[in-house]
Amino acid sequence: MLTADYDQLGLRSGDKILDLGCGFGRHAFEAARRGARVVALDAGRDEVEGVAAMFSAMVEAGELSPDTLRSAAVQGDALHLPFPDGSFDRVICSEVLEHIPDDLGAMGELTRVLRAGGTMAVTVPRFGPELVNWALSDEYHNVPGGHIRIYRRSVLESRLRSRGLRVTGHHYAHGLHSPYWWLKCFVGTTNDENRFVKAYHRLLVWDIMKAPRATRLAERVLSPLIGKSIVVYLVKPVPA
Repeated sequence: MLTADYDQLGLRSGDKILDLGCGFGRHAFEAARRGARVVALDAGRDEVEGVAAMFSAMVEAGELSPDTLRSAAVQGDALHLPFPDGSFDRVICSEVLEHIPDDLGAMGELTRVLRAGGTMAVTVPRFGPELVNWALSDEYHNVPGGHIRIYRRSVLESRLRSRGLRVTGHHYAHGLHSPYWWLKCFVGTTNDENRFVKAYHRLLVWDIMKAPRATRLAERVLSPLIGKSIVVYLVKPVPA
């Protein structure tokens, strides 16, 4: 399930895109399917190895052509990206900045490796739904590597603008996911055997796998109201 909208990002076949904090690759795989040259970067070795294995599996399954596969998975640090200035046409940074103490440093690195005229999508947990999670459960965020801040949109955009980017738009995503996490925080974030948590999880899996009309409609209605994530789109201006 994607958080960023590739049409709003402006992704085109042949673009070189960085997926920072790729996790297990949901944004990277879709970008590769669209013909992009993908670099998926994460701090975790398991995540990077999993993404690399999936790229290979996609080639074997015929989802990606061996002749056109130009994607890679890299282990790295968001504060010291191992790429030259202006290396990428597009950048995605999804659900990462809320984990990083020096978020301005990471934003500066993202800006540095994006070419002039290139575009970026940054996603973080939305202020309202995230505040509910923090109020319901300390264990939701107070864990090693957990969330260390909650962004208001105005603050997130101001910090990104301070790194030289221009905001071009925003939207909210994953309206069905906020109630799920409120429920998890209420009963205990590790209590996966709770019957209500299990039932809601089955609903989310059904939505992801089948995309039925009912849940897609609910998602469109709920996302602007209680969407779990906010997505901000930006461009790196071309110097005069």
